[in-house]
Amino acid sequence: MSEPVNKRGITVGIFIVIGIAFLVGAVLTIGNLRSTFQQKMTIWTIFDDVNGLQAGNNIWFSGVKIGTVKEMELYGRSQVKVTLNISLDAQKYIRKNSMAKIGTDGLIGNKIIVIYGGTPDSPQVEEGDRLANEALLSTDDILETVQQNNLNILKLTEQLASGQGTIGKLIQSDSLYRSIANTARSIELASADARNLISSLSHFSQEMNQFGNKLNQKGTLVDKVLTDTVTYTSVRRSVRQLERTMDTISSMVSQLKAASENPKSPVGVLLYDEETGKDVKETIRNLEKSSDNLNQDLEALKHSFLLRRYFKKKAKEEEQKK
Repeated sequence: MSEPVNKRGITVGIFIVIGIAFLVGAVLTIGNLRSTFQQKMTIWTIFDDVNGLQAGNNIWFSGVKIGTVKEMELYGRSQVKVTLNISLDAQKYIRKNSMAKIGTDGLIGNKIIVIYGGTPDSPQVEEGDRLANEALLSTDDILETVQQNNLNILKLTEQLASGQGTIGKLIQSDSLYRSIANTARSIELASADARNLISSLSHFSQEMNQFGNKLNQKGTLVDKVLTDTVTYTSVRRSVRQLERTMDTISSMVSQLKAASENPKSPVGVLLYDEETGKDVKETIRNLEKSSDNLNQDLEALKHSFLLRRYFKKKAKEEEQKK
């Protein structure tokens, strides 16, 4: 009777061992405890508020899990020192000037530590280094901010309803509303004038382009001047002649100026010798008197008996020609 009992005990023992092995394997798989056997290094950081972070929470870098929170302890007056276990495989990617912040695994998941930043020229972290951290707004801070915003909105609504404050006065004041409306209309009129001006400028630009195109057409004066070598040579010759004429006139003016400054020259004598000037004036007067006498003599001849018929005939011929 003892032999069946011993067999039953051995069978139960085997099943218990197999069950324990499956249980250990499931725990290691689900809890990812195989990372316990990886080589790790320890770094730390300090937060003013861990906001529910616990030992054992995950540490992420660029979306990859690289370690866990080892322990937390109070530090200083009201801060918390958080010790981090980091895999040695991730050490070369984390720099001494990298930063740590507390995040959330999903929308309402567990708290996590996120390591980010760092520049390539900074050396990699070493055992016992401290990381800087970014302050995290807690849920209480967010709710307090929302509550303050609600109070501000309520106060603004009361001012609008009672006509107090700048916005309330703006809404309740008819004169201010009319002033703003008039200003808006003035801006609209100015905008319309600006559009008309832009349209006129555009039209003027089109006309100038058309005028330029016409000037560039073959056969026009500008085209002939620019492309016809004969016309261009003629124009250049005329310009040269005009330049020579201007030079001659300039030379004559210079000579006259020099002669006028010399009292011994003919021009200087006429300008500076009073007796010569009197003689010239007397000669001009005599010529004028002689011209008047000559005109009178001619008029008398027209009415004389011998030449009257001739002048009448000549007058008729001139009238017929007209």
